[in-house]
Parts: sequence; C-alpha cells; structure tokens
Amino acid sequence: MARFSSKVAFITGASRGIGKAIAERFAVEGAKVAIVSNSVEELNAVEQQFINEGYEILPLLADVSDSSQIERAVELTVSQWGRIDILANNAGIAWEEEFLDITDSNWRKMLDVNLNGMFYTAQRVSRQMVKQGGGTIINMSSTNGIVGEKNYAHYNASKGGIVLLTKTMALELGARNIRVNAVCPGYIQTPMSEAIDSAEFIEEYIRNKIPLGKVGTPADVAGAFAFLASDDAAFITGTTIVVDGGQLAF
Repeated sequence: MARFSSKVAFITGASRGIGKAIAERFAVEGAKVAIVSNSVEELNAVEQQFINEGYEILPLLADVSDSSQIERAVELTVSQWGRIDILANNAGIAWEEEFLDITDSNWRKMLDVNLNGMFYTAQRVSRQMVKQGGGTIINMSSTNGIVGEKNYAHYNASKGGIVLLTKTMALELGARNIRVNAVCPGYIQTPMSEAIDSAEFIEEYIRNKIPLGKVGTPADVAGAFAFLASDDAAFITGTTIVVDGGQLAF
C-alpha cells in the first residue's frame, strides 16, 4: 500500500521500540518520515537502516522535554518538506517506583518527558498544521492512562493526562481540520519493557491478564497509528484506541 505517499510524518521517540515500528510503517506506506530521537547512536543506526531500505527520512536530534528543541525540529522538517501531515507523538519513558518512594525529581522527570513533551510537540506541530490547512495527530497514551497499576503513579498520571489532553485538543482543533486521537497500548514487548520485567513476570502476566494469550508487538501498535492517520479514520477524532489483547475486558 502507498496510502501516505504524499504525506510527511513527524515521529518522536522514533529510534527504537514502538516509535521505530511506527516510523517504519509510515515509511513502508510511502510517507516522508522525520525521525526524532534524543539518542545520537540510535538515531544514526535507524538513519542508516532506513536509507538502506530506500525510505525518504530526516533524522532529528531533539529532547521532547525542551520546547526549543522541538520547535527547531519542526522548523527543520517544514524547511525540508514544506509541511507536516501526521504527528505520531510517541516519545516516553517508564520505570517502576513505589508511590511513597517517588522523589520530586523523578516525578518531574516523568511528567517532563511524557506529558510536557507531548504538549510541546503537539502544540508546535498543530501550529504548522493550522497554517497548511489541517492534519492528523496521534498521541501515545497507555492502558495505564485508563486504569491504575501499582508502582507506576508518576507514569499513570502522565498517561492519564494524555487522554484528556487528546480530547481537549480534538475539541479545539476540529474546526481547523485537525483530527486528534490517542492510542493506549497494553503490554507491548519492547526494549523498555524488557529492561523492567523478568521473563517469569511476563509469563504470569500473559496467563492472568491477557485473553489473547500473548504480549503485543510494536508492529501491533504501529498498525493502530497507521489506521488513525489514514482516510479510513476520517470521521474519528477525540477518542482512544486500546491495543491490549483484551486486557481491559476483565
């Protein structure tokens, strides 16, 4: 398919895991892809891979928690390709920490990346979309933004904030021809999840919490992003799509 052959996609956290899978999905379907990452090494590796595969990409080094860096990345993208049609607002961090032990600095770090960074990126890209007459934004939330989970108070708070940010953006931007939705993955096996959870934990989690009997993959989430960015979702805005193997059906 080449659904996005005339489109420019701006993807944060795009150098590994789910973000990389999203970037690959849009590139495979013909989009020009701006790949945003805060890791030079990972960005260089993805750049080389995508060039080898014949994709049209723009690698951008930026920390989403710094609004000036995001503004510069947006400017460079528009300078290169003239527009941004799709925002995959994906960058995020996570770690386990008991509520009573969360330090002020760790609380701020989590929200600076996961919520503030989501706002900075969405706002700066939205301003460009208004200028060009529209676009579509997909924010990365989580099932942790819908239900609670122990030892993730800061992460849960950030992801819950994204759900309401998405709805409010959709209300304000719909008249500007900008659709805004969120994706809420459940347990997706990524380098970040593997750094947190043991194999034994994952097996027990699947057995007790996931009706489909398996964890998700980054490609599963990338498919939801591609759908929401496509014309098949032309009348969908202000909602969340849950990608969790049935976990929240319990």
